[in-house]
Amino acid sequence: MTKAARGRPDHTFAIAFGGGGARGIAHIHAIEALDELGIRPAAISGSSIGAIMGAAMAAGMTGAEIREFAQSILLRRTEVARRIWQSRPGSLREAIAGVRIGQFDIERILEAFLPQAIPATFEQLGLPLKVTGTDFYGQSLTVMERGDLRSAIAASAAIPAVFKPVTRDGRLQVDGGMYNPVPFDLLVGQADIVIAIDVIGGPENSGRAPTAIDLMFGTSQLLMRSIMEAKLALGRPEIYLRPAVSRFRVLDFLKFEQILSDTAGLKDELKREIDRAVERRVGR
Repeated sequence: MTKAARGRPDHTFAIAFGGGGARGIAHIHAIEALDELGIRPAAISGSSIGAIMGAAMAAGMTGAEIREFAQSILLRRTEVARRIWQSRPGSLREAIAGVRIGQFDIERILEAFLPQAIPATFEQLGLPLKVTGTDFYGQSLTVMERGDLRSAIAASAAIPAVFKPVTRDGRLQVDGGMYNPVPFDLLVGQADIVIAIDVIGGPENSGRAPTAIDLMFGTSQLLMRSIMEAKLALGRPEIYLRPAVSRFRVLDFLKFEQILSDTAGLKDELKREIDRAVERRVGR
């Protein structure tokens, strides 16, 4: 048993899962680390893919269960295709519109891919959860923590130019990571130790000229990186980790095993950082 595990009864923890599309598969390691230490967060926040992972954890799924569920889909191309077909547009007009503007219905897709363990409302979760969205016309951050959970997750994961925006409570919402990529600030004061997992990554030079898609997503990463630098300059969480995910693209979900393999060190790194954070608090 680690020092962190021994010190757990005297300390509370909260965790923020950042946005990053498929790169957020790395969050599974962080959840497994907390499971193995017997740590049940006092609160969770998440943006985009982090909202999905956070909702699964808040619903009571273990890291191992999330891993197993994702493997059952993402390691089987036929299963991925079946679920995509299940999320197909309800009408020809909707299908044509989706192709024309390059925006697919994230609510339909999540309905086909989310585990059944994730309930319909925030109130049915076992742990407090805050999900971020970006109010497109309001030009502001939206924090969702009550009411319909699945529409909140969809709003948070609505990557611009890939998925169409989600209307929630009369407001047009897009990807929460655009405004708050790693929402650790929403957890300040809710636990002794706040953990933040950053999976934004950044553009890497592959030796070839970037495509228009590479430039679009890479520029988004740079913008989110600049937001994080500004946030961290104002105040850092007790634990802030950035696994090596830059070589993966936002939609590389079929590279599930590679992402987990490349980021496997995150589990032990988090355990060590929890030890250090507990020791710092004990030494005060």
